[in-house]
Amino acid sequence: MDGPWFFGYGSLVNRATHTYAEAHPASISGWRRAWRHVEGREVAFLTAVPAPEDQIDGLMARVPGGDWSALDMREHAYARVMATGVAHALGGQPEIHIYHAPDDMHRPATTMRPVLLSYIDVVVQGFLREFGEGGVQRFFDTTDGWDAPVLNDRDAPRYPRHQCLTDEETALVDRHLALKGVNP
Repeated sequence: MDGPWFFGYGSLVNRATHTYAEAHPASISGWRRAWRHVEGREVAFLTAVPAPEDQIDGLMARVPGGDWSALDMREHAYARVMATGVAHALGGQPEIHIYHAPDDMHRPATTMRPVLLSYIDVVVQGFLREFGEGGVQRFFDTTDGWDAPVLNDRDAPRYPRHQCLTDEETALVDRHLALKGVNP
């Protein structure tokens, strides 16, 4: 359990978006997700927001060689903080961090800074693979900001780590978005 580790709760749950080989399903108490934007980013993204009564699923992964530089670059719009309340099957109490945008850094998504459908696709695909359809439902239930504008960029994905989805995965994403009243 030598560390450090990080807790990913969005695109990092999709193993196809990274090369962190030592990764394990986990959950963290005291957080929810929200679609937000920060200055310097053209589109909205997921951030974790403190929520004492909530718990979210995610993926816990070891930081290779304890070198945060590559991960900090990928997560440059976030602050990295120590995480508590992480439940995992590995045993021990490793040093775990979580990236999030503090309240004073983020704003709700806007038409000028929408959520990319290709980003949602990647996240949902990851949750489906790690946690099954129940995990996908929990993802939608523990994420706020579904009233944000969503840009349908599936034909020309703008999300840099976009993935190809099967027809079944695409239908699953679309079904859950429709239940949230989202029609990209």
